[in-house]
Amino acid sequence: MAGSDVKLLGGWPSPFVMRPRIALNIKSVDYEFLEEKFGVKSPLLLQSNPVYKKIPVMIHGDKPICESLIIVQYIDDVWSSGPSILPSDPYDRAIARFWATYIDDKFFPSLSGIAKGKNEEERKAAIEQVIAGLGLLEEAFEKCSKGKGFFGGERIGYVDIALGCYLGWIRVTEKMNGMKMLDEAKVPGLAGWADRFCSDSAVKEVMPETEKLAEFAKLIFSAMAKGSFPTPAN
Repeated sequence: MAGSDVKLLGGWPSPFVMRPRIALNIKSVDYEFLEEKFGVKSPLLLQSNPVYKKIPVMIHGDKPICESLIIVQYIDDVWSSGPSILPSDPYDRAIARFWATYIDDKFFPSLSGIAKGKNEEERKAAIEQVIAGLGLLEEAFEKCSKGKGFFGGERIGYVDIALGCYLGWIRVTEKMNGMKMLDEAKVPGLAGWADRFCSDSAVKEVMPETEKLAEFAKLIFSAMAKGSFPTPAN
């Protein structure tokens, strides 16, 4: 199926938008990236995702698909001739979906909680939650990778995409708080995985530079302080 009919609505800083971009790159699908301005919802976005009104949205032909991980699964199903993203074994697929859900429901809120903490005590608690989460993900990596380089085995898979999209923001958090989360001494598997993930050809062109992302983070913090923080991604 031709990829020329594929459009992706999103913003470069969004980890959620990065997910379908990586999946499309893995499948070698050509697509048009339509950049949404921070804090502004275009008419096409509102038309394409009237329920949540958030990015990312992928439009395939004239059909919109919403929610980042749903889009990744759709890409894997439609362009089945390319490398598989989800495992073929039903149990392994269930485990991959479990960890992807954990990452979004538990890990990411803790990570964002560091920046949103109103005081040092709240930030410290969020940091402790992130460290504990990384410990769980280290164990998950050991089991899912089966001794290979990625959660998906030999190549990037579903859980890799789900977690890897946050690496840019992890680096920004490390930089702004003077700390190391992906510590080689504490989570050696994840530390090595992160380097491999960011170096992969499907990821390199869409992973934001840390300095550029840090500048964007300052805009977000400013908006939060004014009580006007938008939530344009999912």
